[in-house]
Amino acid sequence: SQSEQQILSSKLECVQSVKDGVLAEAKCTESNLVTPFSEKGSGAKTQTQSSLELFQVETEALYKKVDSEDLYVTSMLYEREETEREVTGGQVTELVWKLCLAHSASFETADLFMTLVFELRHLSLEALKAVWQRSSFKCRDNWQPLIDALPSCATEACVLLMKEIIASGEVEEDEVEYFFWSFSFIPKPTSGMIESLASLLKSPGASQSYFLGVTALLHRFCSAYNSCDGVPAVQSVMRTLGKFLGANCTVQDSGQLSEIQLVLKAIGNAGLAAASLAPVLSLCASLKSNPIEIRLAAIQAFRRIPCSVRVSDLLPAGD
Repeated sequence: SQSEQQILSSKLECVQSVKDGVLAEAKCTESNLVTPFSEKGSGAKTQTQSSLELFQVETEALYKKVDSEDLYVTSMLYEREETEREVTGGQVTELVWKLCLAHSASFETADLFMTLVFELRHLSLEALKAVWQRSSFKCRDNWQPLIDALPSCATEACVLLMKEIIASGEVEEDEVEYFFWSFSFIPKPTSGMIESLASLLKSPGASQSYFLGVTALLHRFCSAYNSCDGVPAVQSVMRTLGKFLGANCTVQDSGQLSEIQLVLKAIGNAGLAAASLAPVLSLCASLKSNPIEIRLAAIQAFRRIPCSVRVSDLLPAGD
């Protein structure tokens, strides 16, 4: 039928000649035929012929063998050549001032901000505190460059400063949320980071982001280090979470119900570190007087606990 008819018939033929591993000549013929207007191969047809020929090879352009010792595999993300110069708090403060003065949508601003992130990584906690005292001001549109740069810094000193800023109440709630959200992406967490943040879980104003941010950091830490459950900072976080559950997740009111649901979600987040709470989770899931939301959340909290903890023996068998 007409609807099934091919509209365009094309053909491409090329002949290539290679000499000493280099393409010396290539001749191609391409033809296109519009079939609805053709009759026995004639009609609306185009034909193109092209020919490429190698005239000369520059000596410098020849492939040179590279010493394998000079090659290395790395991520291209945020890669930047490290400077040999020593970074000071004064230089970082000056960078923040330059950022405030630069146009917000310029290449200069993007480069200055990236430089700020990399230079923050060279500073000690004391130097960072001094920078914060001098550079915590807001630019136009209420922008605080240091607040935006600290989460990308990802060093222990930066995390400790972020913790102190959170505890002091010097930043808005949405900025606190941004801090905790960033903890999930720290590539190489340390026990010092966890130890510092553990105390925030006990603060009266601890929100969902507190619990989920700290336990996400804990999960990444335990994924990188063996026997993380023996690290004191990890044990401290798990003891704090365990106290919220009590012996078996018994709840008295709707407020406590929401709190325990959040804690169970955080325990599930923690992964390998949560193995020590497996017996309590089993009791929370098996106690029939507990609300069904709590029992289901307790079962879901096992999601990252390794099979070596024998989850099947700890979960209720009947219902």
